[in-house]
Amino acid sequence: MRFDPQLADIRFGCGLSPNVAPPASVAQMLATLKSPDAIAKRFPIETFDAFQARISTAQDLQKIRKQNRGSPEALTAKKDRRVLNKEARIAQVGWLGQHLNRWAHTNAPLRERLSMFWADHFTATGKAGLVRRAASPYMESAIRPHINGPFEDLLQAAILHPLMIHYLDQDRSIGANSPRAAKGGKLTGLNENLAREVLELHTLGANAPYTQTDVTELAELLSGLTFGRPMQLKFRKDQAEPGSETVLGKTYGGGPAHIRDIQAVLRDLAKHPATARHIVWKLAVHFTSDTPDPALVSALEARFLETGGDLGAVNEALLTHPAAWETPRSNVKPAFHFMGSAMRALAVPPDGISSLEERLARRLIILPMGEMGHIWEKPDGPDGLPEEDSAWIAPQGIAARLQWAITVPQLLLSDLPDPREFVHTALGRFTTPAVEFAAKAAESRWDGVGLVLASPAFQRS
Repeated sequence: MRFDPQLADIRFGCGLSPNVAPPASVAQMLATLKSPDAIAKRFPIETFDAFQARISTAQDLQKIRKQNRGSPEALTAKKDRRVLNKEARIAQVGWLGQHLNRWAHTNAPLRERLSMFWADHFTATGKAGLVRRAASPYMESAIRPHINGPFEDLLQAAILHPLMIHYLDQDRSIGANSPRAAKGGKLTGLNENLAREVLELHTLGANAPYTQTDVTELAELLSGLTFGRPMQLKFRKDQAEPGSETVLGKTYGGGPAHIRDIQAVLRDLAKHPATARHIVWKLAVHFTSDTPDPALVSALEARFLETGGDLGAVNEALLTHPAAWETPRSNVKPAFHFMGSAMRALAVPPDGISSLEERLARRLIILPMGEMGHIWEKPDGPDGLPEEDSAWIAPQGIAARLQWAITVPQLLLSDLPDPREFVHTALGRFTTPAVEFAAKAAESRWDGVGLVLASPAFQRS
């Protein structure tokens, strides 16, 4: 394997930067995953524990409204809750700025790439009210700390998280023979959403050897899994389906219902051979090609199985396999990756991103990102963003990238770089004669910079 520092930054990192040197070795890249998360401290994002305080306040205000209908106290509580929702909405936009700042300025870009990959793999978001703003705090608490450890730890942190339970309606699932179901009420049925996605998306994969019976049995095992105030994980024995359940031929439970049975099935699913194949295939596609080298996939699969799903070992196997470096740069950068790598190449100062007023941030970042195909923290479904290159090079998306590349950088930077120099800053040894000529022939700096950012050479990793 021949290590390529610039390819390392482009393929496995956040793009080339004039201020941050490319990594010197694979060992250095892997070491950054074990070092303190300095960039998260520099550009903090609210943890889910902190976000729960917002939820608690909202619930208290709602309680005041219900207990004092028609009173001045109820009116004040209503106004305070609107303010609380507005503050969370503004904070959500600010957290996007912090994500982009991390991307633009980190010395550990592999951590950012893996964090975004796994947050997408375990897509979860709120569906109404204040909880719609919870995706970044969820990522900060459930995903980011586990990207280099055992897969089973990451799986449990994501699946047992209140936001995932809310997103996939697990809090509305009750065992048909549970004590709570016997009492009647609105919630009396089994919801299979979480069980199905755990098997199909999060572990085994859509083509794995499981059946509808496995889905139903897992859903029955998951019944009882819910959350209480203020959106904290809770297991309710009275709504859990009694008896044992069999998933993929192994029986769980049978005694008094307990969350330990759910944790046990997740541990087993995390180490299943089908899970290994599914997870490493996604990693190989994400970092190399829509059609990854079979030898690379096999090597990653073997490492996953040898180590019981140690993601640190899988990351090392990925970065030390020749195919990871020899594969042509064919992957198209998703919308966030494109914007983040552009800001990194331009060395946009932190204040130029995080200080954007909400409306301006929506106009310059969020709306264009949506036009490129990524509606920020509003996924189409639990399968997250598409990996296929074709999804990112539709005519509307390409037009949006070109428009953004030409118009937005000049609004983020007071002084754009000379395109004749910037083309080498952004592309390094991957500069092509056509892009170099376009940069030199541009009539203005913003045209030249825009042409570099919109070029196929910059769009691919």
